[in-house]
Amino acid sequence: MRATQLTAVAAAVLFTTSLTACGGDDSTSDSAGAAAAPMATSAAPMMSSSPAMDTMTNFGAGCSAVPTDSSDPGSFAAMAQVPVATAASGNPVLSTLVSAVKKAGLVDSLNTAPELTVFAPANSAFDKIPAADLKKVLTDKKTLTSILTYHVVPGKLAPADLAGSHKTLEGDEVKVTGSGMDFKVGGASVVCGNVQTANATVYIIDSVLMPKS
Repeated sequence: MRATQLTAVAAAVLFTTSLTACGGDDSTSDSAGAAAAPMATSAAPMMSSSPAMDTMTNFGAGCSAVPTDSSDPGSFAAMAQVPVATAASGNPVLSTLVSAVKKAGLVDSLNTAPELTVFAPANSAFDKIPAADLKKVLTDKKTLTSILTYHVVPGKLAPADLAGSHKTLEGDEVKVTGSGMDFKVGGASVVCGNVQTANATVYIIDSVLMPKS
């Protein structure tokens, strides 16, 4: 058996040597292997590229005011687990907005909607409104509802889809300009964007938007 095996090995070596001497097929194989290597190398950076804007969790200087402890109900992690009105109620940056939403009776409507984009005025946005005017609006449910629903767009808009005109729940369109991490909604700037809740994407803005009608 051993002699037979040695004979087979010798034959295999001679066959391989003859193929190498011919050179044609082996050179093609080598060329293919050489071509394949750069392709594999060029594919690697694509796999490790930075995430697209629409997969970012949040962006903007105003995000630093949001609690960082995941156990805090106002943190990004906690907000992502609950519907939008509930999420906003835990965030100290949005306490005036939450009060307005409650006065307008919109909590259940916002919480049960399947998908929304909410342009949420920060407390500092309401501070720009004269106190007497703000008090008047907060006691006028019809006007308040009109203003608040003007801040809400059906569907969840990722940053990549944000620029453009969008019809609001109020009925009028709101125009968003910008790109990357720099957006304006009407005359307001996005100070903290792409904040996720269970049923909405929230963009915190620095001014209250007013519908045209």
